[in-house]
Amino acid sequence: MRKSIYIIKIIYIIKMMWPSSQASKILTFLLIIVVIYCIYMDTFLFLRIRNYKIDIFEQSDNVTQETSTHGTLKVQQNYEDVTWIPCHINPLCHPTVKALMVDHINHYIYGPLCAIVDIGLGISEKMLFLTPNMISLFHVFIACVGAKLLTFQSLAARRVAVVLFQIRMFLDDLDGHVARERKHIKGERSEVGTIGYWVDGICDSLGVTAMMIGILVYLKNNPPRRGYKDTPVSTLPYHQLKEINSSEDIERDHTAEIGISYKTKVTLQRIVQVIGLFSGQMVLSSLAWNRYIDLYQNLLENSSEYDVSRRESTFMSGTFFFATSVWRIVNPHSYLHLLSLAVFCDKTWAFLKAVHYSGYVCLVVTVATSEYLIENIKSHVINAMDG
Repeated sequence: MRKSIYIIKIIYIIKMMWPSSQASKILTFLLIIVVIYCIYMDTFLFLRIRNYKIDIFEQSDNVTQETSTHGTLKVQQNYEDVTWIPCHINPLCHPTVKALMVDHINHYIYGPLCAIVDIGLGISEKMLFLTPNMISLFHVFIACVGAKLLTFQSLAARRVAVVLFQIRMFLDDLDGHVARERKHIKGERSEVGTIGYWVDGICDSLGVTAMMIGILVYLKNNPPRRGYKDTPVSTLPYHQLKEINSSEDIERDHTAEIGISYKTKVTLQRIVQVIGLFSGQMVLSSLAWNRYIDLYQNLLENSSEYDVSRRESTFMSGTFFFATSVWRIVNPHSYLHLLSLAVFCDKTWAFLKAVHYSGYVCLVVTVATSEYLIENIKSHVINAMDG
Protein backbone atom coordinates (compact mmCIF):
# COMPACT_ATOMS: atom_id res chain seq x y z
CA MET A 1 0.00 0.00 0.00
CA ARG A 2 2.74 2.43 0.99
CA LYS A 3 4.75 1.56 -2.10
CA SER A 4 1.77 2.35 -4.34
CA ILE A 5 1.31 5.70 -2.59
CA TYR A 6 4.98 6.55 -3.16
CA ILE A 7 4.70 5.61 -6.84
CA ILE A 8 1.63 7.81 -7.24
CA LYS A 9 3.46 10.70 -5.57
CA ILE A 10 6.48 10.26 -7.87
CA ILE A 11 4.26 10.22 -10.95
CA TYR A 12 2.51 13.36 -9.72
CA ILE A 13 5.82 15.16 -9.16
CA ILE A 14 7.03 14.20 -12.65
CA LYS A 15 3.81 15.50 -14.17
CA MET A 16 4.19 18.76 -12.28
CA MET A 17 7.82 19.17 -13.41
CA TRP A 18 7.17 18.12 -17.00
CA PRO A 19 5.50 20.94 -19.01
CA SER A 20 2.10 20.28 -20.49
CA SER A 21 2.55 21.56 -24.04
CA GLN A 22 4.25 19.41 -26.65
CA ALA A 23 6.70 22.18 -27.60
CA SER A 24 7.77 22.55 -23.97
CA LYS A 25 8.25 18.81 -23.68
CA ILE A 26 10.53 18.77 -26.73
CA LEU A 27 12.49 21.77 -25.45
CA THR A 28 12.89 20.22 -22.00
CA PHE A 29 14.07 16.95 -23.54
CA LEU A 30 16.63 18.78 -25.72
CA LEU A 31 17.92 20.73 -22.73
CA ILE A 32 18.41 17.53 -20.76
CA ILE A 33 20.32 16.01 -23.69
CA VAL A 34 22.54 19.11 -24.00
CA VAL A 35 23.31 19.15 -20.25
CA ILE A 36 24.19 15.43 -20.24
CA TYR A 37 26.34 15.90 -23.35
CA CYS A 38 28.25 18.84 -21.81
CA ILE A 39 28.88 16.95 -18.56
CA TYR A 40 30.07 13.96 -20.60
CA MET A 41 32.44 16.14 -22.63
CA ASP A 42 33.77 17.92 -19.54
CA THR A 43 34.59 14.56 -18.00
CA PHE A 44 36.48 13.40 -21.07
CA LEU A 45 38.25 16.75 -21.39
CA PHE A 46 39.57 16.36 -17.84
CA LEU A 47 40.71 12.79 -18.55
CA ARG A 48 42.32 13.90 -21.81
CA ILE A 49 44.31 16.62 -20.01
CA ARG A 50 45.45 14.33 -17.20
CA ASN A 51 46.44 11.31 -19.32
CA TYR A 52 47.81 12.59 -22.62
CA LYS A 53 50.51 14.92 -23.86
CA ILE A 54 49.64 18.63 -23.99
CA ASP A 55 51.01 20.10 -27.22
CA ILE A 56 51.19 23.73 -26.04
CA PHE A 57 54.31 22.92 -24.00
CA GLU A 58 57.73 22.59 -25.52
CA GLN A 59 58.68 18.96 -25.17
CA SER A 60 59.70 16.12 -27.42
CA ASP A 61 57.57 13.09 -28.20
CA ASN A 62 59.83 10.87 -26.09
CA VAL A 63 59.57 12.86 -22.85
CA THR A 64 58.73 10.67 -19.87
CA GLN A 65 56.91 11.74 -16.74
CA GLU A 66 56.91 10.31 -13.19
CA THR A 67 53.54 9.37 -11.77
CA SER A 68 52.64 10.42 -8.24
CA THR A 69 50.95 7.16 -7.25
CA HIS A 70 53.35 4.41 -8.28
CA GLY A 71 56.61 6.29 -8.69
CA THR A 72 57.16 4.67 -12.09
CA LEU A 73 57.88 6.31 -15.39
CA LYS A 74 55.37 6.36 -18.22
CA VAL A 75 55.50 7.75 -21.73
CA GLN A 76 52.88 10.40 -22.48
CA GLN A 77 50.82 9.36 -25.47
CA ASN A 78 49.57 11.76 -28.11
CA TYR A 79 45.81 12.09 -27.90
CA GLU A 80 45.66 12.29 -31.70
CA ASP A 81 46.95 8.72 -31.89
CA VAL A 82 44.14 7.21 -29.81
CA THR A 83 41.04 9.26 -30.64
CA TRP A 84 38.75 8.05 -33.41
CA ILE A 85 37.30 11.54 -34.05
CA PRO A 86 39.47 13.65 -36.41
CA CYS A 87 41.25 16.43 -34.56
CA HIS A 88 40.11 19.19 -36.91
CA ILE A 89 36.56 18.75 -35.52
CA ASN A 90 37.35 17.22 -32.12
CA PRO A 91 37.12 19.89 -29.36
CA LEU A 92 39.22 17.73 -27.01
CA CYS A 93 42.33 17.47 -29.19
CA HIS A 94 44.04 20.78 -28.51
CA PRO A 95 43.22 21.99 -24.99
CA THR A 96 44.42 25.53 -24.27
CA VAL A 97 43.75 28.08 -21.55
CA LYS A 98 41.00 29.75 -23.58
CA ALA A 99 39.47 26.40 -24.56
CA LEU A 100 39.07 25.59 -20.86
CA MET A 101 37.27 28.91 -20.26
CA VAL A 102 34.96 29.03 -23.29
CA ASP A 103 31.33 28.22 -22.52
CA HIS A 104 30.03 24.72 -23.18
CA ILE A 105 27.77 25.55 -26.14
CA ASN A 106 30.47 27.38 -28.08
CA HIS A 107 33.20 24.86 -27.29
CA TYR A 108 31.37 21.56 -27.67
CA ILE A 109 28.66 22.42 -30.23
CA TYR A 110 29.42 25.55 -32.25
CA GLY A 111 33.17 24.88 -32.38
CA PRO A 112 32.92 21.47 -34.11
CA LEU A 113 30.08 22.80 -36.27
CA CYS A 114 32.31 25.70 -37.42
CA ALA A 115 34.99 23.18 -38.42
CA ILE A 116 32.46 21.11 -40.37
CA VAL A 117 31.06 24.19 -42.17
CA ASP A 118 34.59 25.41 -42.93
CA ILE A 119 35.57 22.05 -44.41
CA GLY A 120 32.35 21.78 -46.41
CA LEU A 121 32.50 25.29 -47.89
CA GLY A 122 36.27 25.65 -47.99
CA ILE A 123 36.15 29.09 -46.34
CA SER A 124 39.70 29.02 -44.95
CA GLU A 125 41.40 27.61 -48.06
CA LYS A 126 39.29 28.65 -51.07
CA MET A 127 37.15 31.66 -50.10
CA LEU A 128 40.09 33.92 -49.31
CA PHE A 129 38.08 37.04 -50.18
CA LEU A 130 35.92 36.33 -47.11
CA THR A 131 37.94 37.64 -44.17
CA PRO A 132 37.22 36.97 -40.50
CA ASN A 133 36.48 40.68 -40.01
CA MET A 134 33.82 40.52 -42.73
CA ILE A 135 32.16 37.62 -40.90
CA SER A 136 32.26 39.68 -37.69
CA LEU A 137 30.58 42.65 -39.36
CA PHE A 138 27.93 40.41 -40.92
CA HIS A 139 26.87 38.98 -37.57
CA VAL A 140 26.30 42.56 -36.33
CA PHE A 141 23.76 42.97 -39.16
CA ILE A 142 22.04 39.74 -38.11
CA ALA A 143 21.94 41.02 -34.52
CA CYS A 144 20.20 44.22 -35.65
CA VAL A 145 17.53 42.20 -37.49
CA GLY A 146 17.10 39.99 -34.42
CA ALA A 147 16.82 43.06 -32.15
CA LYS A 148 13.98 44.41 -34.28
CA LEU A 149 12.13 41.09 -34.02
CA LEU A 150 12.61 41.11 -30.24
CA THR A 151 10.43 44.21 -30.03
CA PHE A 152 7.42 42.41 -31.53
CA GLN A 153 4.55 41.37 -29.29
CA SER A 154 4.30 38.03 -31.10
CA LEU A 155 6.14 35.24 -29.26
CA ALA A 156 6.77 33.49 -32.59
CA ALA A 157 8.63 36.56 -33.89
CA ARG A 158 10.72 36.73 -30.73
CA ARG A 159 11.57 33.07 -31.07
CA VAL A 160 12.81 33.74 -34.60
CA ALA A 161 14.93 36.51 -33.07
CA VAL A 162 16.44 33.98 -30.64
CA VAL A 163 17.38 31.76 -33.59
CA LEU A 164 19.02 34.74 -35.31
CA PHE A 165 21.01 35.58 -32.20
CA GLN A 166 22.21 31.99 -31.96
CA ILE A 167 23.30 32.23 -35.60
CA ARG A 168 25.13 35.41 -34.63
CA MET A 169 26.96 33.56 -31.86
CA PHE A 170 27.82 30.76 -34.28
CA LEU A 171 29.29 33.30 -36.72
CA ASP A 172 31.20 34.85 -33.81
CA ASP A 173 32.83 31.44 -33.39
CA LEU A 174 33.32 31.00 -37.13
CA ASP A 175 35.35 34.20 -37.60
CA GLY A 176 37.82 33.07 -34.93
CA HIS A 177 38.01 29.57 -36.39
CA VAL A 178 38.77 30.90 -39.89
CA ALA A 179 41.42 33.26 -38.51
CA ARG A 180 43.17 30.43 -36.64
CA GLU A 181 43.01 28.07 -39.61
CA ARG A 182 44.62 30.61 -41.93
CA LYS A 183 47.38 31.23 -39.38
CA HIS A 184 47.75 27.46 -38.73
CA ILE A 185 47.05 27.92 -35.01
CA LYS A 186 45.87 24.84 -33.15
CA GLY A 187 43.35 25.30 -30.37
CA GLU A 188 41.57 28.36 -29.01
CA ARG A 189 43.81 31.40 -28.51
CA SER A 190 43.28 35.10 -27.77
CA GLU A 191 45.70 37.24 -29.77
CA VAL A 192 45.42 40.26 -27.51
CA GLY A 193 46.15 43.60 -29.19
CA THR A 194 45.73 42.52 -32.82
CA ILE A 195 43.27 44.23 -35.17
CA GLY A 196 41.17 41.07 -35.38
CA TYR A 197 40.97 40.91 -31.59
CA TRP A 198 39.55 44.44 -31.36
CA VAL A 199 37.21 44.07 -34.36
CA ASP A 200 35.82 40.85 -32.93
CA GLY A 201 35.35 42.42 -29.49
CA ILE A 202 33.64 45.55 -30.85
CA CYS A 203 31.31 43.56 -33.12
CA ASP A 204 30.45 41.22 -30.26
CA SER A 205 29.63 44.21 -28.04
CA LEU A 206 27.44 45.76 -30.74
CA GLY A 207 25.53 42.50 -31.14
CA VAL A 208 24.88 42.21 -27.40
CA THR A 209 23.88 45.88 -27.19
CA ALA A 210 21.36 45.38 -30.00
CA MET A 211 19.84 42.44 -28.13
CA MET A 212 19.50 44.39 -24.87
CA ILE A 213 17.92 47.36 -26.67
CA GLY A 214 15.42 45.03 -28.35
CA ILE A 215 14.46 43.51 -24.99
CA LEU A 216 14.18 46.98 -23.41
CA VAL A 217 11.82 48.21 -26.14
CA TYR A 218 9.68 45.07 -25.84
CA LEU A 219 9.36 45.36 -22.06
CA LYS A 220 8.61 49.08 -22.38
CA ASN A 221 5.77 48.39 -24.82
CA ASN A 222 4.61 45.27 -22.95
CA PRO A 223 5.44 45.95 -19.29
CA PRO A 224 5.36 42.92 -17.01
CA ARG A 225 2.97 42.92 -14.10
CA ARG A 226 3.68 42.64 -10.41
CA GLY A 227 1.14 40.64 -8.44
CA TYR A 228 -0.38 41.26 -5.01
CA LYS A 229 -2.24 38.03 -4.33
CA ASP A 230 -4.91 37.92 -1.63
CA THR A 231 -3.79 41.30 -0.30
CA PRO A 232 -6.30 43.69 1.33
CA VAL A 233 -6.24 47.13 -0.28
CA SER A 234 -5.68 48.78 3.11
CA THR A 235 -2.25 47.14 3.43
CA LEU A 236 -0.85 48.35 0.09
CA PRO A 237 1.48 51.38 -0.02
CA TYR A 238 0.07 54.69 -1.22
CA HIS A 239 1.87 54.73 -4.59
CA GLN A 240 0.56 51.24 -5.35
CA LEU A 241 -2.99 52.37 -4.50
CA LYS A 242 -2.60 55.15 -7.06
CA GLU A 243 -1.65 52.53 -9.66
CA ILE A 244 -4.63 50.39 -8.71
CA ASN A 245 -7.02 53.34 -9.06
CA SER A 246 -5.83 53.80 -12.65
CA SER A 247 -7.83 51.43 -14.86
CA GLU A 248 -5.06 50.92 -17.39
CA ASP A 249 -2.58 49.80 -14.70
CA ILE A 250 -4.67 47.20 -12.91
CA GLU A 251 -5.98 43.74 -13.59
CA ARG A 252 -8.40 42.53 -10.92
CA ASP A 253 -8.32 38.76 -10.90
CA HIS A 254 -10.93 37.80 -8.35
CA THR A 255 -12.47 38.68 -5.02
CA ALA A 256 -11.77 36.44 -2.06
CA GLU A 257 -12.75 36.45 1.55
CA ILE A 258 -9.28 37.43 2.73
CA GLY A 259 -8.50 40.02 0.07
CA ILE A 260 -8.18 40.86 -3.60
CA SER A 261 -5.58 39.73 -6.17
CA TYR A 262 -4.06 42.63 -8.06
CA LYS A 263 -1.51 42.84 -10.87
CA THR A 264 0.04 46.27 -11.41
CA LYS A 265 2.39 47.19 -14.23
CA VAL A 266 6.11 47.35 -13.53
CA THR A 267 7.33 50.91 -14.11
CA LEU A 268 9.70 51.83 -16.93
CA GLN A 269 12.22 53.02 -14.34
CA ARG A 270 12.27 49.54 -12.79
CA ILE A 271 12.65 47.90 -16.21
CA VAL A 272 15.61 50.14 -17.07
CA GLN A 273 17.16 49.45 -13.66
CA VAL A 274 16.97 45.65 -14.01
CA ILE A 275 18.25 45.65 -17.61
CA GLY A 276 20.99 48.12 -16.66
CA LEU A 277 22.17 45.92 -13.79
CA PHE A 278 22.19 42.84 -16.02
CA SER A 279 24.07 44.72 -18.76
CA GLY A 280 26.62 45.94 -16.23
CA GLN A 281 27.08 42.37 -15.11
CA MET A 282 27.73 41.37 -18.73
CA VAL A 283 30.35 44.10 -19.14
CA LEU A 284 32.19 43.20 -15.92
CA SER A 285 32.04 39.49 -16.75
CA SER A 286 33.46 40.12 -20.22
CA LEU A 287 36.31 42.30 -18.91
CA ALA A 288 37.22 39.83 -16.15
CA TRP A 289 36.94 36.79 -18.45
CA ASN A 290 39.27 38.32 -21.05
CA ARG A 291 41.65 39.50 -18.34
CA TYR A 292 42.11 36.04 -16.84
CA ILE A 293 42.48 34.42 -20.25
CA ASP A 294 45.31 36.87 -20.93
CA LEU A 295 46.93 36.30 -17.51
CA TYR A 296 46.73 32.50 -17.70
CA GLN A 297 48.08 32.51 -21.26
CA ASN A 298 51.03 34.68 -20.27
CA LEU A 299 51.87 32.49 -17.28
CA LEU A 300 51.34 29.05 -18.81
CA GLU A 301 51.51 29.28 -22.61
CA ASN A 302 53.54 32.32 -23.64
CA SER A 303 56.35 32.19 -21.06
CA SER A 304 58.90 29.83 -22.55
CA GLU A 305 61.55 31.04 -20.11
CA TYR A 306 59.75 29.40 -17.20
CA ASP A 307 60.10 25.74 -16.33
CA VAL A 308 58.03 23.59 -18.72
CA SER A 309 57.24 20.84 -16.24
CA ARG A 310 55.91 23.30 -13.65
CA ARG A 311 53.72 25.08 -16.20
CA GLU A 312 52.44 21.76 -17.50
CA SER A 313 51.71 20.36 -14.04
CA THR A 314 49.74 23.51 -13.20
CA PHE A 315 47.75 23.26 -16.42
CA MET A 316 46.97 19.58 -15.77
CA SER A 317 45.95 20.08 -12.13
CA GLY A 318 42.40 19.55 -10.94
CA THR A 319 42.45 22.96 -9.22
CA PHE A 320 43.14 24.78 -12.48
CA PHE A 321 40.48 22.76 -14.29
CA PHE A 322 37.90 23.63 -11.62
CA ALA A 323 38.79 27.35 -11.65
CA THR A 324 38.51 27.57 -15.43
CA SER A 325 35.32 25.48 -15.45
CA VAL A 326 33.61 28.09 -13.28
CA TRP A 327 34.32 30.67 -15.99
CA ARG A 328 32.52 28.42 -18.47
CA ILE A 329 29.33 29.21 -16.56
CA VAL A 330 29.96 32.82 -15.49
CA ASN A 331 31.30 34.18 -18.79
CA PRO A 332 29.13 36.54 -20.92
CA HIS A 333 28.42 33.95 -23.62
CA SER A 334 26.75 31.67 -21.06
CA TYR A 335 24.61 34.59 -19.90
CA LEU A 336 23.53 35.19 -23.50
CA HIS A 337 22.57 31.55 -23.99
CA LEU A 338 20.48 31.61 -20.80
CA LEU A 339 18.87 34.92 -21.80
CA SER A 340 18.04 33.50 -25.24
CA LEU A 341 16.41 30.50 -23.58
CA ALA A 342 14.39 32.80 -21.32
CA VAL A 343 13.17 34.84 -24.31
CA PHE A 344 12.26 31.66 -26.18
CA CYS A 345 10.21 30.44 -23.19
CA ASP A 346 8.63 33.89 -22.71
CA LYS A 347 10.28 34.21 -19.29
CA THR A 348 12.53 37.19 -20.06
CA TRP A 349 11.49 39.37 -17.12
CA ALA A 350 11.59 36.49 -14.65
CA PHE A 351 15.15 35.60 -15.72
CA LEU A 352 16.41 39.18 -15.58
CA LYS A 353 14.94 39.66 -12.10
CA ALA A 354 16.47 36.38 -10.90
CA VAL A 355 20.06 37.22 -11.91
CA HIS A 356 20.38 41.01 -11.90
CA TYR A 357 21.71 40.87 -8.32
CA SER A 358 22.66 37.22 -7.75
CA GLY A 359 24.85 37.21 -10.85
CA TYR A 360 27.14 39.79 -9.23
CA VAL A 361 27.66 37.50 -6.25
CA CYS A 362 28.69 34.62 -8.55
CA LEU A 363 31.01 36.95 -10.45
CA VAL A 364 32.72 38.22 -7.29
CA VAL A 365 33.29 34.65 -6.04
CA THR A 366 34.72 33.60 -9.42
CA VAL A 367 37.05 36.61 -9.60
CA ALA A 368 38.27 36.00 -6.04
CA THR A 369 38.97 32.35 -6.87
CA SER A 370 40.88 33.35 -10.00
CA GLU A 371 42.97 35.94 -8.13
CA TYR A 372 43.89 33.36 -5.52
CA LEU A 373 44.87 30.88 -8.24
CA ILE A 374 46.93 33.48 -10.10
CA GLU A 375 49.04 34.10 -7.00
CA ASN A 376 49.54 30.35 -6.51
CA ILE A 377 50.59 29.91 -10.13
CA LYS A 378 53.08 32.77 -9.83
CA SER A 379 54.47 31.22 -6.66
CA HIS A 380 54.74 27.79 -8.27
CA VAL A 381 56.05 28.81 -11.69
CA ILE A 382 57.90 32.13 -11.29
CA ASN A 383 58.98 32.48 -7.67
CA ALA A 384 60.22 28.89 -7.54
CA MET A 385 62.65 29.67 -10.35
CA ASP A 386 63.85 32.83 -8.64
CA GLY A 387 64.55 30.78 -5.52
